[in-house]
Amino acid sequence: MVLMTMIARVADGLPLSASMQEHEQSGTGLLDYQTQAKMLFRKLDKNSPDRCSIQTGKYIFHYTIQTGICYLILCEQTFSKNMAFAYLQELHQEFYSQYGKKVSTVSRPYPFIEFDTFMQKLKRTYNDKRGSSNLTNINSELQGVQRIMVQNIDDVMQRGVALSELDNKAQNLSTLSKKYSHDAKYLNLRSRNAKIAAVVTVIVLFLIFLRYWVF
Repeated sequence: MVLMTMIARVADGLPLSASMQEHEQSGTGLLDYQTQAKMLFRKLDKNSPDRCSIQTGKYIFHYTIQTGICYLILCEQTFSKNMAFAYLQELHQEFYSQYGKKVSTVSRPYPFIEFDTFMQKLKRTYNDKRGSSNLTNINSELQGVQRIMVQNIDDVMQRGVALSELDNKAQNLSTLSKKYSHDAKYLNLRSRNAKIAAVVTVIVLFLIFLRYWVF
């Protein structure tokens, strides 16, 4: 289930629009997560990953950055990642078509709060199981969703690590992993060749022995 949706300008973290869960029981305590979301926005920069998932307690943030705007949702961890990023893509298309040219001109928080009407409608579509089953075709078109970096909120908040730094660390780990795999294959190949060479040497010495000592 999508519990909260927020949109912000990446350049300065200015909140542009937001929508919280309508149901009172589901909305309990979401203000704390809204505060976390605002802190996340302030940590974003031009080097931040375009798409990211961040675990926070029993929930998870998913966000995407497009044309200098960050679209972020808070979901239950059981909510499909494919569905989450399909939701964010639809959100971007509608928001940018309505307000894209105005984003750089605003200075006060939540200047496009009226966009909540569309967000509430979109949330109901994705949160409704029958509606979700009709979105299978959309989900199948998303590429690489399962490879999106997943971080923990403590790494981002308590340790003060910028999202761009986390992305760089993930890329470095991936590079080191590939290098290790390549080196391991090379060492295995050398080891195999050494064993073959040893066997060939023994055979050649044996043949020489037979030639000069037996015959």
